[in-house]
Amino acid sequence: MTLRHKSAYSQRAKLGLITPPTNTVNEAEWARMMPEGVTFHTHRMPLHADTQSEAGKAHLMEDLGQVFGLLKQARVDAIAYACTAGSMINPVNALPDSLTAMTGAPAVTTSAAIIKALKTLGATRLSVATPYHDALNAHETHFLEDNGFEVIGLSGLGIGASGPQDYVRIAETPLEAVAAHARSVFVPGCDALLITCTDFPTLPLVPMLEAELGVPVVTSNQATFWAMLRLAGIEDRFTDFGRLLADH
Repeated sequence: MTLRHKSAYSQRAKLGLITPPTNTVNEAEWARMMPEGVTFHTHRMPLHADTQSEAGKAHLMEDLGQVFGLLKQARVDAIAYACTAGSMINPVNALPDSLTAMTGAPAVTTSAAIIKALKTLGATRLSVATPYHDALNAHETHFLEDNGFEVIGLSGLGIGASGPQDYVRIAETPLEAVAAHARSVFVPGCDALLITCTDFPTLPLVPMLEAELGVPVVTSNQATFWAMLRLAGIEDRFTDFGRLLADH
């Protein structure tokens, strides 16, 4: 991809990031990973609980179109919609393709990035850790299965069961609790451990869990970051954030 609009701190690429309003982890984890000469620029957007009905999809596309248009004014090279559950729409590339067609900006969604990352790693049998409640966990299981994966273990922490106002608690989960949760869902014989939600703090745990469990660990923020860099033509490899960014 040819980068068109360099600036003082963005000699290599400018990335646009869209997050839900309560998210305070995505930006922090991306900042830890961002290579020299690449910057990211964030916009928040209301959370969309209904992404399955035609009316719900239309509302989502309307909001995304407006936010994409605003980020495009910053002349970013690619834009990510970084909401895991909110972007789990099949077929998996329909949402990013529609956004690119509508706005002219290369687009990534977290769910599409996760699918691409898992397939790149050759994983088919998954253990999955989420912060979510049962309804979202069921939605995620169906989404992964519809995209060719076998979910052999999945569990959530139940956050959000009483309503979306609770989602702000996801970011408050201590790292040691996230690690314990990930270990508890791991099923020997899986090809990868997937930890989802862009507001779930996971980045420092990835190399530790990979060494301990012996399989690749894919997280929402790591996969979205990887997909965005590659879309923007940045091929850097990283040693501290898991096999995905080290090898692919």
